[in-house]
Amino acid sequence: MSKLSSAARRWIRVGVDYGAPIAFAVTYFGFGKNVMLATGVLVGASVLAVIVGGIVERRLAPLPLIAGVFAVVFGGLTLVFRDETFVQIKITAQNGLFALALLGGVSIGKNPLKALLGENIRMEDAAWRHLTIRYGVYFIAVAIANEVVRNTYDFSFWLKFRTALLPLALVFSLSQVPFMMKNLQKPEEGDAAPEPPDPGV
Repeated sequence: MSKLSSAARRWIRVGVDYGAPIAFAVTYFGFGKNVMLATGVLVGASVLAVIVGGIVERRLAPLPLIAGVFAVVFGGLTLVFRDETFVQIKITAQNGLFALALLGGVSIGKNPLKALLGENIRMEDAAWRHLTIRYGVYFIAVAIANEVVRNTYDFSFWLKFRTALLPLALVFSLSQVPFMMKNLQKPEEGDAAPEPPDPGV
């Protein structure tokens, strides 16, 4: 795995981040809209994604790991109780936790996003706080939108919305690049190009 190119690693990372929810949607719409079957695939794919990510990166990246744990827990509850509500509120609980951790940290003078990524991205503390608030607000918006959609529409529509969150997460992440580049401190020799934090899906 150490011989993988940076491009190959990047594509594997995309698969780790987006593979499980895509498999969830494909299984649901491709196999008779069977919620339990699709949820079982989501759980299995989430476990596989965490394992592959750990092998390739030689570490467990925090956000994908948390997203995988949430998928397993809430997906497992769905399968045990035969109630799709659990897998639907996974998005709300996960994004709510992210928002609480980030904005709560900022409120007490900490920089949780810097603690996660500070070794890879060099910015002033003020810039880190600003970026952290942006991500916190994004997570709150996603959690609220998920609650509105799941309580207003049927499961099929909700899953389309949930799938649409995947490109939205990517767009949001990439939209932070100009801010990061503007505030990036002079890189040291050997530093890699900065990548925005993955918002998790």
